[in-house]
Amino acid sequence: MEAVKKEKKALDFVKLYEHFTSLKERISGLEAEIKRVASPDGLVDIPSFYRLMAGTGTHKGWQRVVFFLPYVKHKVGADSIGRQLAKGRVSEMRLFQIIRSGSPNDIIQLRRLVQQVKPTVDWQYFGKTLYYWDYGDRNKRQLLEDYFLTSKK
Repeated sequence: MEAVKKEKKALDFVKLYEHFTSLKERISGLEAEIKRVASPDGLVDIPSFYRLMAGTGTHKGWQRVVFFLPYVKHKVGADSIGRQLAKGRVSEMRLFQIIRSGSPNDIIQLRRLVQQVKPTVDWQYFGKTLYYWDYGDRNKRQLLEDYFLTSKK
């Protein structure tokens, strides 16, 4: 039971976003250092990642989440990333490139789309999607469904 409570506490993506927002105001260059990283794996080579993740961990799931922090704002109840990509008029072809790509290219391409669209998401939901991105195809499928169900409206 204790381990389950730690797991839920550890996966508070909104808290991580707020911590990032607070740190970037106090530590010069933190956000820029994260932005310069070309892939999530590159985060393990920069001090800003460890400052941000102190007490949380450096799991690959956390790397994917941090890779997006500088580009995505938070709002409780915001539309999913798939819906926002559809509203941002991202082409189907670009979305399918993400879906068909393997790691880390899929995440790198998704970040490029996020940079283009500049979405505001519910970090608790989006963070979970990124954290579990490599656990089967469910997250990619959900991204597609959200995109197509929105784009038809």
